[in-house]
Amino acid sequence: MGIYLNPGNSGFTEILKSDYVDKTGLISLINSVIGTKKKLICISRPRRFGKSYAAQMLCAYYDKVCDSHKLFDKYKISEDVSYMKHLNQYDVIYLDMTGIIGETTIDDLVAYTKRNIIEEIRTQYPEIKIEEGFAATLVHLVELTGNKVVMIIDEWDAPIREFRNHPEIQKEYLEFLRSLFKNSGATSRIFAAAYMTGILPIKKDGSQSAISDFEEYTMIRPWRFGEYVGFTQEEVKILCEEHGVSFGTMRQWYDGYEFRQAGPVYNPNSVMKAIYYDEFDSYWTETSAAESLMEYISQDYNGLTKTIAELIGGVNVKVNTNGFANDLVTFKGKDDVLTLMIHLGYLAYNAETKTVHIPNEEIRLEFQKSIREVNHTETQRRLQESDRLFLDTIEGNEEAVALQIEKVHREETAPLHYNKEDSLRSVIKLAYYTYRDHYLQWEELPSGEGYADIVYLPKHDSDWPALVVELKWNESAEGAVAQILNKKYPESLKGYGSEILLVGISYQKDAYRGDRKHTCRIVKAYC
Repeated sequence: MGIYLNPGNSGFTEILKSDYVDKTGLISLINSVIGTKKKLICISRPRRFGKSYAAQMLCAYYDKVCDSHKLFDKYKISEDVSYMKHLNQYDVIYLDMTGIIGETTIDDLVAYTKRNIIEEIRTQYPEIKIEEGFAATLVHLVELTGNKVVMIIDEWDAPIREFRNHPEIQKEYLEFLRSLFKNSGATSRIFAAAYMTGILPIKKDGSQSAISDFEEYTMIRPWRFGEYVGFTQEEVKILCEEHGVSFGTMRQWYDGYEFRQAGPVYNPNSVMKAIYYDEFDSYWTETSAAESLMEYISQDYNGLTKTIAELIGGVNVKVNTNGFANDLVTFKGKDDVLTLMIHLGYLAYNAETKTVHIPNEEIRLEFQKSIREVNHTETQRRLQESDRLFLDTIEGNEEAVALQIEKVHREETAPLHYNKEDSLRSVIKLAYYTYRDHYLQWEELPSGEGYADIVYLPKHDSDWPALVVELKWNESAEGAVAQILNKKYPESLKGYGSEILLVGISYQKDAYRGDRKHTCRIVKAYC
């Protein structure tokens, strides 16, 4: 066994000693393309979404120098017709690019990789003919052994991310991959399959992708690999039942990513940490990501500040993902920034509506912490106005609340959407968008005999009252409060403190826009 050539199954054996969620179905998808034109697969997903687990699983399954029957016989893959055909049948080249970067110097990356693979080939197959060309040596390996190679590259994009300011190193690395996977003569002779995984999709070099023959599956278009991006909802339910953990709270904290063929998907690392530590919290900062959220939300692109405010408030935002260059430095506008944040896992993408949103409480907390540090005049103004609005609401300053809601409504809503229900809800979210310091936000919370527009429930360490906010047109603010009372909202909020503030805000729908004066009524209620 080697480090790079046929490293064995010890990595996956260790994984199985913890609470393992069966993801071996991924193997059957890889088996289905072995030896076909679709045998080159690249799957990108955020940090701590199980990339290395998957890579080590594949290594254990295909590596011919070990016997992995006992590892896989009780899992889903054992029921697949392809199971025995490909189990431990290939030479495997396994590259963890993050580990390799830590072992060598920046300008020796590619040479180091080639040198060490060739040395291990020579050790395991002393009779091999070593050629000057790396691909040619691999061809001789296949001719000698009679079986093709399965290549697995974990964190394939680490050189793209780590050497963002060294385009010459990136170019050399991409040319190395091109020599292996875009070589019409050698690629088909060497590889039964190749599996690359990383955070970013394949880098575009300005004319064409350096390794464009790969089938790509991303956080934007995961297609049939969606259920292997993270934990599915059913898998999380089973884990919660086994460990006596609240599934509802788990869903609130870590759900939010959803793919057409897989349904809701959860961050595996966060789910398992919440179970292990018996505490729901943000484990995102433990990913040791080189990328800083604040670095991206601080970008000075037209409309980005408002968009970030909308996202934090819970508004779904339109995005065009097509122009992204798949790196960390080439941004043409806010759409590229938003697209990068999809790939990093900070935003979730809805393929049907082509919108993004902050997926869950964990990531919302990261946004809330970062936004306080952004040194933008516009951002600071929004923060101050929202903070002041919360205080005015709690202090019962109805006129100030009405004026601020009117200001946000006027500034942030296009004329054609001024009276639409979704726009009214967005106005409340934008106005109260610093809620995360003290509250959890709920939309249309089932309450009594109806649904409240927006409900802010105080966090367990907050002494602020619960807020129920209704924004209405063509009726009085008193009428909005009466609706809250009639639908028995306060009764459903027992357990969130004895005091609840019912906030009714109203304006006249048919008045000229400049004359749409908002009024507010704030009433205390008690459970």
